[in-house]
Amino acid sequence: MKNKSLVALAITASLTLTACQTTQITQATVAPSVEVINQANPNQTAEKNITLEQAMAHPDWIARSAERSYWAADSSSVFYAQKQAGSELRDIFHQPISGEQAHLVSDEKRHQIGSRSAVFNQDKSLQAYVFKGNVFVNNIKKSTLTQLTRSNERASDLQFLTTGELVYRQGNGFFAVNLTSGFTQQLVQLNLADEPKGVTEPTSYIAKEQHKLIDFVALTHKNKKQRAEQDKQLSDTNSSVFTNQFYLGKGQELVSASLSPNGQQMIVVIKAKSSWRDDSDIMPNYITQDAGIESVPARRRVADEKSSGSTVLMLDLDKKTQTALTFDTLPGFDEDVLASVKSENYARDGKTYKSERKARDINLMMDWGWSQTAIQWNAAGDQVALMLEAWDNKDRWIATVDFENARFVSQHRLHDTAWVNYTYNDYGWLADNSTLYFLSEESGYSHIYTKQLNGKPQQHTQGQFVVSNLTLDTKNNRLIYKANKKHPGIYEVYQLDLANKTSTALTELNGMTDYQLSPDSQKLLLTHSKLVSPPELFVANAEPNAPITQLTDTVTEQFKQTQLIAPKIVAVPSSHTSQPIYAKVYYPADYVPGEQGKNRKAVIFNHGAGYLQNSHLGWSGYFREFMFHSLLASEGYVVMDMDYRASKGYGRDWRTAIYRHMGKPEIEDLADGITWMVDNVNVNKDAVGTYGGSYGGFMTFMALMTRPELFQAGAALRPVSDWAHYNAPYTSNILNHPDVDPIAYERSSPIYFAQGLEDPLLINAPMVDDNVFFQDVVRLVQRFIELEKEDFETAIYPVEPHGFRQPSGWLDEYRRIYKLFKENL
Repeated sequence: MKNKSLVALAITASLTLTACQTTQITQATVAPSVEVINQANPNQTAEKNITLEQAMAHPDWIARSAERSYWAADSSSVFYAQKQAGSELRDIFHQPISGEQAHLVSDEKRHQIGSRSAVFNQDKSLQAYVFKGNVFVNNIKKSTLTQLTRSNERASDLQFLTTGELVYRQGNGFFAVNLTSGFTQQLVQLNLADEPKGVTEPTSYIAKEQHKLIDFVALTHKNKKQRAEQDKQLSDTNSSVFTNQFYLGKGQELVSASLSPNGQQMIVVIKAKSSWRDDSDIMPNYITQDAGIESVPARRRVADEKSSGSTVLMLDLDKKTQTALTFDTLPGFDEDVLASVKSENYARDGKTYKSERKARDINLMMDWGWSQTAIQWNAAGDQVALMLEAWDNKDRWIATVDFENARFVSQHRLHDTAWVNYTYNDYGWLADNSTLYFLSEESGYSHIYTKQLNGKPQQHTQGQFVVSNLTLDTKNNRLIYKANKKHPGIYEVYQLDLANKTSTALTELNGMTDYQLSPDSQKLLLTHSKLVSPPELFVANAEPNAPITQLTDTVTEQFKQTQLIAPKIVAVPSSHTSQPIYAKVYYPADYVPGEQGKNRKAVIFNHGAGYLQNSHLGWSGYFREFMFHSLLASEGYVVMDMDYRASKGYGRDWRTAIYRHMGKPEIEDLADGITWMVDNVNVNKDAVGTYGGSYGGFMTFMALMTRPELFQAGAALRPVSDWAHYNAPYTSNILNHPDVDPIAYERSSPIYFAQGLEDPLLINAPMVDDNVFFQDVVRLVQRFIELEKEDFETAIYPVEPHGFRQPSGWLDEYRRIYKLFKENL
């Protein structure tokens, strides 16, 4: 690893968002009303051209970037993992921020280096973490390390109590350690069973007669009763005996359990136990170690999902009581939020829907990007908040608990007629222990709000940008966050001063930047990347205009010497919305602004996930595609990569544009992209292809089947053909559930439009795909056969999952795509 120290002046000169420097925003010469953003390309003058074989090779040749980085307990250094060359194993490195060389952490010292998920006591003098299931405590001031457990029972859920004790969880038991004496006591045991009935009296006629007639039976029963009474008396009078057993009910599963910081109460969430799959949910694997066929369990489809809710229990550990909290104090808990959708579906079948109020199923909020939990206690442990969501995806509540009256108190309701976002849900308590902070999209964009328990919500950030990754810094009374304020594709780190309610930028790196605040709250560990530069680690003081030091330099010389065409970010005007469609455009190597007489070919790439942002100024997870697009551009193609409607980073309305009709707004945006390329880069509208994987494969299907005039060829990789076969957590947000809204599924699923295929289609399908099942392709191919379609072909990949892993698989896939475009455009 290589260290670089950059003073503030130097970093400003090289990275400022101004003309002729690293990142440039101009008005495009090809279309005066269109904003274009361009980033310097260090690979522009490299010696070697990219080849398809090199682009699809194992990414070790590009960089072995730092992974899973985190701060050391004393804030003087960081740790990170790095992949070994030619192996999938990772090494751990220790990197001082003082500029010393990073060094490898040996196996015998791995338990000494803390953890990314370590917890601290209130004054940050102690750090606790789990290594290989065992608990360690680091006294930071004394530089001493103590191992508290050594067991095959894995510990988890560490937390420091207000008493100074450390709590950990093993199974469904919670244990507290006195760090001075070393005494360990179990605080509570959660049992997923009914409470034992003890010794009961006979109730049936024959049982009673048995006790009368047989002395042995009566004596045995008497002895059992006496032993039980003695055990109870001992438990009631002897403080050394553990008694905090709570019985949550037979047939239940534990969703979450959270202990108050004062150790007096606990919030437990349970739900009826159910399987995550049905017996028929399997995925055959034809390439196995024993040459047989393996039946791999697969997840349930959204069409088979049934509504389910949770029960929230309030446990008082001192009084040994448990109370179920009902949801009837939450506003809208019984609203028929899908009445209009149901009415439309009923009407199609000639029926009339009658709306009725009925309690909705409610569960803990599940955020796909969280590092926190949905249950948040204040530091004192006398208040708790839960973030809850309706099973129908239309509501999110933040509710506190009135312990005295055993009821929820609604603090905030976020209702969305489409669906509440499954990200941007960070929340917690401020240092005053009585004010909540949280993110909400109610303004149309994710922004920061605070709310005193008896007050109204106050919004603290405003604008057409999204806020994420909140970190509360109690030492400096601020919230640190990430946002794309300057440009939708540029993410920087900011601070919100909670005293004067003003925001200030902490970084000006002009790319994609993530951060971690140091334990002493004084420094930021930054992970930063640019369009053609993979992510590296940097460190800076957590203050505006601070000098920045680069900690890692992992990019290989081979990559640096490979010539690549970097895309420009273009704001393509939309014919359907007031917002432009941001897109990466790879201009041909021989392109000259304002050129005449050209008749260029073009390809539009459709990113996956749907809700994902790819037209940003950072390194993309689609790095192979980036190199493939560079290759195409070097051969004269224009390549466009659009953040079509439904993409992340552009606000709530952009996200929900596809509600109940996936595959229509996105294809409209592709059509606008073609128009822009025809008008501005001399593209022949009759020589345009499209491709993409996963959601991008679905879009390829919909484009070729519903708008055949747009593209002359397309490649669909690991594609969705029928949304009823996809998973529930993702699909039910956008299309509701098939039993409620079949209209949405039918107009959003390519298999219903197979008759519209007119142009060459390549389908690349991995066979052990546990995300989009291989069956999606099999069913559509059969549909094509029955419709007597000729111009399609299918390539199968027997050992590949959803995200290909073998370079040979990647190469075969992209050779076919390359050939498709060469032959048909």
